[in-house]
Amino acid sequence: MLALGKLLELTLAGREPAEKTQLTVEGVRMRWLSEGALEVKPPEARDNGLDLLLSAGIHGNETAPIELLDRLLHDIARGDLKPRARILFLFGNPEAIRRGERFVEQDVNRLFNGRHELSGGPEALRACELERLAASFFNRPERSRLHYDLHTAIRGSKIEQFALYPWKEGRAHSRRELARLRAAGMEAVLLQNKPSIVFSAYTYDQLGAESFTLELGKARPFGQNEGVNVSLLETRLQQIIEGNEPALDDGLELDGLQLFSVAREIIKHSDSFRLNLPADIENFSELEKGYVLAEDIAQTRWVIEEEGARIIFPNPKVKNGLRAGILIVPATDENLI
Repeated sequence: MLALGKLLELTLAGREPAEKTQLTVEGVRMRWLSEGALEVKPPEARDNGLDLLLSAGIHGNETAPIELLDRLLHDIARGDLKPRARILFLFGNPEAIRRGERFVEQDVNRLFNGRHELSGGPEALRACELERLAASFFNRPERSRLHYDLHTAIRGSKIEQFALYPWKEGRAHSRRELARLRAAGMEAVLLQNKPSIVFSAYTYDQLGAESFTLELGKARPFGQNEGVNVSLLETRLQQIIEGNEPALDDGLELDGLQLFSVAREIIKHSDSFRLNLPADIENFSELEKGYVLAEDIAQTRWVIEEEGARIIFPNPKVKNGLRAGILIVPATDENLI
């Protein structure tokens, strides 16, 4: 196996490879760009016009997605997986990955779309570098652009595998891409309806990619991910990489995929913020109308008014000014294209 296929090993050791570029016997070029960043380019005659960005480890303790990308890279380096797409593999926060922590000083996935410019420290610099790497990768005109940012969640979830689809004014969500996600094992998709500061929102908004944050299960340490079943996603990624993905019917009914939209974001304004939920509550837990979800300074209260409301990503420990949870409601597919 080519040494550059061991990107995770290099990243965990904090080492640069001796050779920055290597070729497989089939002529696939692997090029080390930066710490945790590797470009894979097929021979020109095999290139099908897709640019695929696969990122994981934006949160360093979410290891199942990191292991998934590691397996794909090994297969490419051994010649078992023969790409027809250009691919950029990114391990988002190398120092946090080495420490086995979500982040070191601040959450990298709250530092995109200009937020890193308002901050400082190594993780702000890393967010800036990730934007630069993505922008450089997605700089070729007239090519398809797809980005999957792979995560696992802090807590359990009543819907274990789901995706978040970013939003941009004047741009509709794609039924075809949702069908692809369903085939990859996603059970639900949150159709966002406002700008965001996460990595997938940057590549969707600024770089024109079809971009998604994928939540694949619960975060566990390296080697303890038997309970995180990514087999459908792994198979679909192999097919996308090799250009032999089964045809998707644009008119299909999405095969039971549950759709949600954002009703409200719960923003923590002060240290007085209180989230009235059990510490172990699962994502997609339903909330009854009239329930006082959260309270903060100046008698601020978030009371459930929506039918079918559910909570995802509740986290009262975030910094003041950041999102402490998302209130979601069921959505329809009427605005898809």
